[in-house]
Amino acid sequence: MPPTDLSLQIQLHPFPDGDAVASALAQAVADDLRAALVQRGQASLALSGGTTPRRFLQALSQQALDWANVTVTLVDERWVPDDHERSNARLVKECLLQNAAADARFVPLYRPAATPDEVLEDIAAGLPATLDVVVLGMGGDGHTASFFPGGDRLAEAMDTATGTTVLPMRAPGAGEPRITLTLPVLRDAGRLYLHIEGGEKRQVLQQALSGQGPGAQFPMHHVLQALRAPLQVYLTA
Repeated sequence: MPPTDLSLQIQLHPFPDGDAVASALAQAVADDLRAALVQRGQASLALSGGTTPRRFLQALSQQALDWANVTVTLVDERWVPDDHERSNARLVKECLLQNAAADARFVPLYRPAATPDEVLEDIAAGLPATLDVVVLGMGGDGHTASFFPGGDRLAEAMDTATGTTVLPMRAPGAGEPRITLTLPVLRDAGRLYLHIEGGEKRQVLQQALSGQGPGAQFPMHHVLQALRAPLQVYLTA
């Protein structure tokens, strides 16, 4: 797809500040989950870590819906125990699995093994068959999920023809070894969101959209190229 066409791959939802975008995103995600619950009696949600989603997760935890029939998992995870300060599972447990959302079923990606490579089959077997909602984040290097520039399994994880659902990832900018859902799993979700805040992240997104200069190498650029439906981008104006 030519770079100029990638603007059609996103729908922007700008808000004045972080509290406003967190509240609006929580409402949108909750509405998607309610629709899945009406249709199938169950719903599934995959979330990202980092510092940006904290307020969003807290707002989502207050949403009234049938949380007992919602499965929550992660887009990616650092290979650390869930009591580690850098654990995405810890973030979700502290910020989302509270209040109304305390009844949700949580499926972690981490297992007590030395490396993610040892337990990939077990992790894949525990994941929901489909994902109704996925909420992505994005780093200043253009990574999303654990699709890091220079990642040792990046090409495989972003291969739209792969039948693999989860892969380990090691990269210079990743810190710990990671585990990540693959691009086809994210692309095929019922609804795909990107949550970013701040001018730096907006600039990175614009570079990924343009596909020019450093943006051509951003993993987010290649994610945008692979999408079948517009990415819903919730961001601060």
